[in-house]
Amino acid sequence: MPPSDKIDAADRAASGDLVYHGVRLPPHPQYLPERRIERIRNGRYEWQEIAGALHAVRPGDRVLELGAGIGIVGAVIAKNRAPARILSYEANPALIGYARAMHRANGLGEVIELRNAVLMSDPDAPATTDFHVHASFLGSSLIAPAGRRSTRVAVAVERLAEVTADFTPEVMVIDIEGGELAFFRHADLSAVRAIIVELHPKVYGQDGMAECLALLEAAGLSRDAAVSQPTVVTCLRPAAAAG
Repeated sequence: MPPSDKIDAADRAASGDLVYHGVRLPPHPQYLPERRIERIRNGRYEWQEIAGALHAVRPGDRVLELGAGIGIVGAVIAKNRAPARILSYEANPALIGYARAMHRANGLGEVIELRNAVLMSDPDAPATTDFHVHASFLGSSLIAPAGRRSTRVAVAVERLAEVTADFTPEVMVIDIEGGELAFFRHADLSAVRAIIVELHPKVYGQDGMAECLALLEAAGLSRDAAVSQPTVVTCLRPAAAAG
């Protein structure tokens, strides 16, 4: 069950903003429609990912986030766990303005760096790649959606090995709509203490999901059943889980 996180109605009425895990969310007719507001009000918006991140992230950690969306998950982590820095990637250019403004409004602009790019682990990754933007930003993906209308945009690519030469994360938070399988196939995760990832078996099947988990296990990261769900898993190094 999701954590209880009801909104203070008076606070919302005074500011016009929603409040989620201490993060103020300025209104937006497209990104915060009534259905999404209701999920936020009931503590259900990305609650599995948030629960895993709040369990795993420690003060002073460096966090690498892939698939930032409108920036809520990263902001919740920054507001509640005092990481040293969060480096976030979001491929959809339309979301960047809202996310950055929301981070600044919450005093998180110096903690969270949001890049409009795709982070790939393949050393032979191209300089740019196609990204398929769906009407609902939650369904946008590197993978063209079958039977669903989307708009294709070209997005810059950054390579994991080059990024982690300067920024070595203790924790990764990954929600990239099926792109995680290709990412794990090439990623060096040896320095990572924890990974919170949403898996997408509808994209790559149960075999692909099993491969994701096997790759994480091979990297020394084991699923923590206490804070994992069937398709949103938190994986920790045994020493981290014990400590």
